[in-house]
Amino acid sequence: MKAEQERAIMSRYDFRKPAVRAIYGFVVLAIALISVSMLYPFVNTVLNSLKSTQEFFEFPAPFFPSEWHWSNYKESFGYLNIPMHFKNTLLIFVGNTVFSLVVLGLAAYGLSHMQVPFKKAVTLYFMCTLLIPAASYLIPNFLNLKDLDLLNRYWAFWLPAGANAFYLMLLKNFFDGIHKEMLEAARIDGASELRSFAMIAVPLSMPILITITMLGFSTTWNDFYWSSLVMQEDMQPLAAAIYTKIIYAGSTINWNVRFAILSMTLLPPAVIFLFFQKYIVGGLSAGAVKG
Repeated sequence: MKAEQERAIMSRYDFRKPAVRAIYGFVVLAIALISVSMLYPFVNTVLNSLKSTQEFFEFPAPFFPSEWHWSNYKESFGYLNIPMHFKNTLLIFVGNTVFSLVVLGLAAYGLSHMQVPFKKAVTLYFMCTLLIPAASYLIPNFLNLKDLDLLNRYWAFWLPAGANAFYLMLLKNFFDGIHKEMLEAARIDGASELRSFAMIAVPLSMPILITITMLGFSTTWNDFYWSSLVMQEDMQPLAAAIYTKIIYAGSTINWNVRFAILSMTLLPPAVIFLFFQKYIVGGLSAGAVKG
């Protein structure tokens, strides 16, 4: 018996209809235009980073450089200590990931599978915090960190990462889909709640954990405003360093060199999303719908 093939969006019979073909062609054209509009800024940034200074200011500007000036990337290291700021970004990301997965994972597991007093009220409280604009608690967070003497320390990023309500709700919704019978069997065998979490919940939750890790990387990599508030220049991640030293400072760096720096900051998130997009979309879908 032949394996049943997955049905496509439209069957061959549907595709024979002129109206269906016209709609299908319009959808494909719209997707192509949207894709080009999203790829153009990235491609244009990379190509501008490889132009000479004279060619950059030509009008009309050529789309492709006449010569590929890779020396612009070498010159960019003279204006910005990219390895140091990349190390800062990596340390912040690792700490944020540990706090997000461990603290929020344990909290979400407790709200989902343990007898927590006022569990529904606590869950509702965290859901309500999602309605508060992030900009409204920048000043309270800054003052709290100042009182705790945590400014210009990595803890200024790690502690708030352990209180991300969005990640908490994603994890809780995913944990709600784990069958309680599996956890009850582990308890009967003598496993503690912590062991059940580590041996059952975590392995089953790898899609959502990978998703949160990738979202955390994107947030850490692109963050510049909070970083510029709580960190001095030598402790800032790459995005904040570019903002304070290249953009905000009104630097006299040539524009093609600036585009070279921007190209290096755009590449890692693009590559990560390209390889992990299946996990990101699948994890968000699984965490958004209660199983």
